[in-house]
Amino acid sequence: MSLLRQFDLNLLVILEALITECHVSRAADKVFLSQSAMSHALNRLREQLDDPLLIRYGQGLKPSPKALEMLPEIQTALRLIEHQLSPPAPFDPAKTERTFTLAVTDFVETVILPELLPILIEQAPRIRFSIEMIGMNYSQDALAALNTDLVIGLHTESTLPEGLIATPWLTEHYAIIANQTRLNTHITTKEYIQATHINVVDTAGEKNYTGDPIDLWLANNSLKRDSLISTVNYFAAAKMVTQTHSLMTLPKRMAKLFSQHMPLTIVTPPADFPVLNMSIIRHTLHRKNPAINWLQDQFISYESGL
Repeated sequence: MSLLRQFDLNLLVILEALITECHVSRAADKVFLSQSAMSHALNRLREQLDDPLLIRYGQGLKPSPKALEMLPEIQTALRLIEHQLSPPAPFDPAKTERTFTLAVTDFVETVILPELLPILIEQAPRIRFSIEMIGMNYSQDALAALNTDLVIGLHTESTLPEGLIATPWLTEHYAIIANQTRLNTHITTKEYIQATHINVVDTAGEKNYTGDPIDLWLANNSLKRDSLISTVNYFAAAKMVTQTHSLMTLPKRMAKLFSQHMPLTIVTPPADFPVLNMSIIRHTLHRKNPAINWLQDQFISYESGL
């Protein structure tokens, strides 16, 4: 705390500009300072942080390793201060023009969004959406900076980084699909373990992901699936099932959808099989953001009305 008292917090804005621009004149223009004032501020920062911050690279500058390490935390701190000082902008879904960026699972994109999108369009005709897979975008920094507005569909057992909050959203039962040569529509746990499986991972590259609920359940019972192949694409996995004797476990509504278009048999899981509990994740910085609150409410209201 004593170090913080000695530090001019206005320098954080200057430091962010310097690191992102890597150019003293451009950084000065960005924060409305003269070049000499920016150079003086850079010298103060170097002295207080005991680091060059910007180093010569060819004919230009590049951030030092320490500067790159500090940048995400600085940006999050500045967004927090800005958020606390700025009142939420009015939000009228019928009039607002903006693009929401959502990181979702394949289940949400394939099953939920096609049914929910007409409702959203009716209420908010000028709003647009950018959909991304849950992967490296599921991070504290992306949600804090509103590069991602919501993460939708991650199972509730996932470990969240500090600063993120999860709202329980949807419970979905699992189903198993097999190719049409299978006649028995029920399966025991022993048969399930003896089969080979085509697995889908909805969170490619995500370091905070704690594992598939089914694999966690099996591990708690000292069991393990024999995975023939793992993929991030449900449709491709279902096509593989039609050509093999492997099983695929997936949300029940997806199983029904695929069985309408492919030669598949839907198999009922063992009686003690887990369910998939999903959540909606956002950053605490934006818990009072009316636009994000509205969108989250649409997903919650839609599912509660089914």
